[in-house]
Amino acid sequence: MTEPIPPQVLLSADQLGQLLRATRKRLKLSQGHIGQRLNLSQNRVSYLELHPGDLSLKQLMNWCAALNLELRLGAKDTGLHQGPQGQEW
Repeated sequence: MTEPIPPQVLLSADQLGQLLRATRKRLKLSQGHIGQRLNLSQNRVSYLELHPGDLSLKQLMNWCAALNLELRLGAKDTGLHQGPQGQEW
């Protein structure tokens, strides 16, 4: 059994591609196997791992499901705190 992947903060498409590739490898899945799950060719999976900015939202959601990942969105933590009148400090 593989260890769960800790939550990741992604700031670029390249980081997304690296995460998808690393997760696939951690699960010992080939690009061809993921391609079959996503109805994509192995070549397309390879391309999208290297160019994740070209993924559609639907493809990303299906890819996450295939790798048992969940996609979460939330407010960016700026590290600033608000004072009593709402000013940041």
